[in-house]
Order: sequence, then C-alpha cells, then structure tokens
Amino acid sequence: MSQDYINFVSDIKHKLKIDLTLYKETQMKRRLTSLRDKRGYQRFSDYLKAIAQDELLLNEFLDRITINVSEFYRNPKRWEVMQSVILPSLLKSGKKLSIWSAACSTGEEPYSIALMVKEHFPNADFTILATDIDNLVLERAKQGAYTEQSLKELPESVRDKYFKQESGLYHIDNEIKHHVRFKKHDLLSDIYPRNMDLIVCRNVLIYFTDQAKNIIYQNFSDSLKHNGILFVGSTEQIFSPDKYNMSLIDTFFYKKNNN
Repeated sequence: MSQDYINFVSDIKHKLKIDLTLYKETQMKRRLTSLRDKRGYQRFSDYLKAIAQDELLLNEFLDRITINVSEFYRNPKRWEVMQSVILPSLLKSGKKLSIWSAACSTGEEPYSIALMVKEHFPNADFTILATDIDNLVLERAKQGAYTEQSLKELPESVRDKYFKQESGLYHIDNEIKHHVRFKKHDLLSDIYPRNMDLIVCRNVLIYFTDQAKNIIYQNFSDSLKHNGILFVGSTEQIFSPDKYNMSLIDTFFYKKNNN
C-alpha cells in the first residue's frame, strides 16, 4: 500500500472520524482511486485537500464509501418469512414494536417494513428508526420518491394503495412516512440505540473486515431486547451466532437468547 494512500486513510480518520481500515482494503482502495482519478487528481494528498474545500466532492466521497443499491422487498422469499413468522412472533405481546433499519440507504428497506406491518398487521403499534452514514441518501429517503424498477417486487395492490405516480416517480404515502424517522449514524463509531425488537441490516457488512463485523454484530446483540430479531443479507450469515448470544431461527434471521 502506498504511503500516499496510508496518509489519506489516517487523515480521513482524524478529520472525518471515518476509519477506512475497517473496510476491505482492496475494494475500498480501488473505488477511491477510481473516484480520485475521475476528478483529475493524481495523488490522494491533493484529493484530500480538494475534499476539505468542496462540499460536493466531500458528499461524493461519502457516497462512494457507502453502498446505495436497494429496492423494496429485496430477496422476496426472506420477506415472506418476515411476514409469516417473524412479525407475528414479535407482535404477540401486543406492545409497541421498536424497529431499526441500519444502513438504510435511500429508504426502500424501512419503508418495506412499514408497508408490511401496515398492510398485514393494521392494528400494530410500531416505530422505525432508519439510519445511514450518508446525509445525501438520507435526504433522498425522506423524499420517498422511487423509480418503477425499485418497486418491481412489490405486489401491485400494495403499490397502488400506498404510492402515487407523478412525473415518472412513485411517491410513498405520508401515512407510511409517518412511521419512519431518519437519522445519520455510523455503524463503526456511533452509539447504538437500545431495546430494539427488530434490527434489519442487509447487504452492507460484506464490505467490512472480519474485525469490524465482530464489533458490529456484538453491538447489534447489545441493542436487541431478549428474543429480539436480527435480519441480515444473503451473503452475511453469521457462522457462530452463539458468540454474540444469538441463535439462528431461519435463514438470515437470528434471535437474541435469554441470558
């Protein structure tokens, strides 16, 4: 690894409190080198100076280090399990559900949860905290406007009931928006919320090192109530869930054990 890149990683950690060493090095360096070259800088030191002076470049950099590819009900078979098994078990108590959509990107995931609860469990009381490190995607998420492609896995009846088509985009109903609160959060450095019934974090952790994953999984476990559920992505199964006081209850779903 070049000294130029090493210094860049160190300065980013110092100035932005983002530790790039916790991301997989080869992937991250390749993506940032491509972005730097695209903007016409030959050295990371020059690129860093530009980032410090130009908010657009800074936002572009933050956007590049996060993964913003999402859609409603991504991997539909898992969402069927959410509907038929996970949510009914969590709602048995009749108490208000606290749900966290971590690394929520442009909002498809938290809105998917809200749509599912509203459509199939209309009397449920619930709130969803949706977080991401990237302010730009959070602003897009708050708008709640999506392309037809993003909605391709949604049942047509749900789409017609909760979305309004306007200027080529589908705008989600304010009733659904009301249940979701967006907030900036860094999984690697910020304090985690507590007493969550359900945490959904999918297709993000594959970009982190094993060391970072260990920290995040333990933090997720600490965030969950006893018998709370963690839902992860299709490439992120936890091979030793007992290490984090969790157990596998269905593919990509983990329950926090009672002590």
